[in-house]
Amino acid sequence: MEKGYETAVGGDNSSRFSHMGSSDGGQQPCVWSSPQGGCKIDIRKQIFCNRSLNMKSILAVGFDMDYTLAQYKPETFESLAYDGTIRKLVYDLGYPRELLDWSFDWTYMVRGLVLDKKRGNILKMDRHKYVKVAYHGFKELSKEDKVGTYGNTLIRDSFDEPDYALIDTLFSLAEAYLFAQLVDFKDKNLEKIPKGADYSVMYKDVRAAVDLCHRDGTLKQMVAKDPKRYINEDTTIVPMLKMLRDSGRATFLVTNSAKPSFFHEGNRANLFEVDHESGMLLNTDNGSPMAQVGSSSPRLSLKGVKACRVFQGGSVGHLHKLLSIESSSQVLYVGDHIYGDILRSKKVLGWRTMLVVPELEREVELLWELRDTRKQLRKLRNERDLIEDKIHHLKWSLKFEDTSADEKQKLSSEYNALESERDRVRITHQDAQRECHKMFHKIWGQLMKTGYQNSRFAHQVERFACLYTSQVSNLSLYSPDKYYRPSEDYMPHEFDIIPL
Repeated sequence: MEKGYETAVGGDNSSRFSHMGSSDGGQQPCVWSSPQGGCKIDIRKQIFCNRSLNMKSILAVGFDMDYTLAQYKPETFESLAYDGTIRKLVYDLGYPRELLDWSFDWTYMVRGLVLDKKRGNILKMDRHKYVKVAYHGFKELSKEDKVGTYGNTLIRDSFDEPDYALIDTLFSLAEAYLFAQLVDFKDKNLEKIPKGADYSVMYKDVRAAVDLCHRDGTLKQMVAKDPKRYINEDTTIVPMLKMLRDSGRATFLVTNSAKPSFFHEGNRANLFEVDHESGMLLNTDNGSPMAQVGSSSPRLSLKGVKACRVFQGGSVGHLHKLLSIESSSQVLYVGDHIYGDILRSKKVLGWRTMLVVPELEREVELLWELRDTRKQLRKLRNERDLIEDKIHHLKWSLKFEDTSADEKQKLSSEYNALESERDRVRITHQDAQRECHKMFHKIWGQLMKTGYQNSRFAHQVERFACLYTSQVSNLSLYSPDKYYRPSEDYMPHEFDIIPL
């Protein structure tokens, strides 16, 4: 419902979600509560913990819809959004018709990137906001240009709005790719771009076109016509919701574009109940049914009924009242958007949070396959450090110690040999690191790393998500009363002392 905000509060049955878990050839999903459950969980399906969370203290579990309960196929869904955005740029915003011949590579962009709107650059940085990979459109910036533009520590940039855009949702990948295409196109065809459209204006136009695609109903209509083409079927979602309900938890769905205002306690928006049969909005008194105009009794009598209820508008305060929530920490919210879902629910409300990161499934699989390579990289790095220490010591001896000419000649030869060895190890290490980087993604590398540092995306996951996992249905593989505990943190001085 485009103009409002929709909340669905589930009852004991989960019929509202039944269309999302259709039969898979009669094979029953293996959830924790089934006789086959409770087995060792594949690493790709595990839930990872940043902050301790005891599910016994959780009274209600809430879900986002897009890329959480509904797992879109990016190769089809994002291509649909991309094509719609192109058409709106051409037909509504005056961009040249040759854009209609462009195509979308859905594998090119990744989450966690930052768009420099003014300069037309796409950046990947580490948790300290140091830019490690940078492209202007699709052209990689040289190390000198990268350091010259972003390396001045005296004027460190925050890399936030309004000059930068964060690619933090899977919905953003198409607009990032289109922005890079427009940057390249503008650099080669300045006269074909609408007058006054610099890089920032082009990004603004792309955002406006993307928003229009999502608002005008075109995308929803296409998905509704052929859901299997655009949404991955997950037969474990319904059993997961049923298991949560059977364990005594309430479940709810909070979705739509008005989410930021919904999460503010001070929001005074009216709360309407949606009539299941007619779709009409019914007045409520903070969630309690109210008599409609001309009627002496409420339209809906919900006494003793525990069916799913649907509301539009309202605020998080209304939701807490409907769920009988006394403390915000009694709610676990599951979503895919760090800023829209996780940060606001965590910082503003104090809800516990779980972030869905679909890319994680392939990431951990590759980490397992490359574990020996990563050990070798660590050995090469340590070897490089050891050689450099020897070089520094010899250099000091040659400069300050009183030695004979023969001894100096001997030290110089040893120094030159060490320098050659250092260069060999350095090149071997850099080449191996580059190949490992490309195994994860040919351009941007590992999602959660930039070199040896956590990426900015990983840093945000660590800060704002209590739990994170690859799919929402992974909750079905764990006890609804599980106590999630984080792994031990390691400081650099502990790393080589305590065996991993």
